[in-house]
Amino acid sequence: MSDAGRMHHDMGGRDAGPVDQGGHSHPEWEKRVDALMMLLSNSKRRVIGVDELRRGIEELGAEKYSKMTYYERWVSSITHNLLEKGIISSDELGRKMTEVEGAASAAARDPGDKG
Repeated sequence: MSDAGRMHHDMGGRDAGPVDQGGHSHPEWEKRVDALMMLLSNSKRRVIGVDELRRGIEELGAEKYSKMTYYERWVSSITHNLLEKGIISSDELGRKMTEVEGAASAAARDPGDKG
């Protein structure tokens, strides 16, 4: 099958090798990203639709897309959508990221301290 006219995210029909069909566990942050998307897209809130999530992922570009994991793409798309809709501001996002990074650094320095 020719790749002419395909976008970087269109993987259908490409040789991908064997598929591991065994179970695997997800890190906690991936479970939280999935839960966040379920909350944002449920019938009560309808903040982000599946099409908007997909659009955000497709707009990453080939280089970013290929370097990110599945849930990293979701986080990027969710963030972009929330910023685009004015639900969060870049200042709020920056402050929260600084807070989370600080907490992660503190936890790494003292793994026995549960806060």
